[in-house]
Amino acid sequence: MTFRDLNLKKPLWNALDNLGYQTPTTIQATGFNVMMSGADTIGIAQTGTGKTLAYLLPCLCMWKFSKDPHPQILILVPTRELVAQVVSEVEKLSSFMNVAVGGVYGGTNMNTQAAMVLQGLDILVGTPGRVLDLAKSGSLQLKHIKKVVIDEVDETLSLGFRPQLLHIFEFLPTKKQFMVFSATLSEEVSVFLEDYLISPVRVEAARAGSTLDKIDQSGYHVPNFLSKIILLQHLLDQMPIEAKVLVFVSSRALADLVFEKIEPNYAEVLGIIHSNKAQNFRFDTVQAFQAGDTRILIATDLIARGIDVTDVSHVINFDIPESTENYIHRIGRTGRADKNGIAITFITEKDQGMLNSIKALTQKEIPLMAIPSDLEWSTELLEFEKPKVEVPGKMLKLPKRDNVGASFHEKKEKNKKVNVRYDHKKAMQEKYGKPKKKR
Repeated sequence: MTFRDLNLKKPLWNALDNLGYQTPTTIQATGFNVMMSGADTIGIAQTGTGKTLAYLLPCLCMWKFSKDPHPQILILVPTRELVAQVVSEVEKLSSFMNVAVGGVYGGTNMNTQAAMVLQGLDILVGTPGRVLDLAKSGSLQLKHIKKVVIDEVDETLSLGFRPQLLHIFEFLPTKKQFMVFSATLSEEVSVFLEDYLISPVRVEAARAGSTLDKIDQSGYHVPNFLSKIILLQHLLDQMPIEAKVLVFVSSRALADLVFEKIEPNYAEVLGIIHSNKAQNFRFDTVQAFQAGDTRILIATDLIARGIDVTDVSHVINFDIPESTENYIHRIGRTGRADKNGIAITFITEKDQGMLNSIKALTQKEIPLMAIPSDLEWSTELLEFEKPKVEVPGKMLKLPKRDNVGASFHEKKEKNKKVNVRYDHKKAMQEKYGKPKKKR
């Protein structure tokens, strides 16, 4: 099958030809007719299988020109990076169409984005929080929305956007079509969707929770943080010069610490990205990694789904993720299109439970590799790794002491006075020998 076999508009065929896209992926081919029918759709496909085009093609195919300045299509995504990437994809696909698209997200001036929205849009891409802010301010009208896309829905909900999504739903018209996409779909998310989607059709390009067969997974048992740094640098030194490596860590603070430790050896090819970095810095970092100017990128889980880069050869889980779904999203950054990938996970003693959960979900073993003989682990523990020592007596109720009363000392003379209510009648009697009467 080619894109010519899909019932697309000619402008879309022309755009796809210019982009060099000829053959649709499984999710694009199987989901197209379902979405074109107008049915609510839940699409499940692994990262890198073309989910963005899977919903953009039917949306653009069903879009009709209108003089109304309010958007007809709303696309909700969890991160600012994903907003920019979806907007870019819409612009590429609509290059032969008169479609106005814009992206909105937090962390920037809302007045500027409100002015852009008021100028008129056909498609709005945004994070839930900023879309809700614009709707509540009156700058954005959502009553004309015909298509609602929620991309990476499980991540959107896990990031705490559930209240914003529910509030946005209140602004939407009764009649609209939902298209919901993700690489994984937990039971909790499925229950949430059942309350808002009408008889949704489930389209799966692969078993939910499965990993790409083209990814070679392996693991190393490592005792502590500094030993992980030693192993990370050893692995990076062994990789070919053209390798493109994503290093995932569990928090922003640890991402900064890893960067600090390895930056002296890899300064010219090293980048870092997490939510504490400025927006322009994040965009520039992703662009440099995509262009190959940097070949090692340290990132957190928040960014795991918010970046779309090609030719990632290795994914290294410096810290094991907190959820099995995040593991799938992380390693799904490699082994894309027609290329193979490598995923390496560092495993400490406390990670064994999560490792077992990952194996159960993926139904695959993660072979443990032998530690290179020329490496020597560090025995030093950083402060956050040290076991907490309970302070003796802390938070304990002290026993009651016997034969002890309140502290006491003799009052000063001036403090011995007792306040007495002033009796005017008695005072006059004592002074004049008789009460003084008012005249």
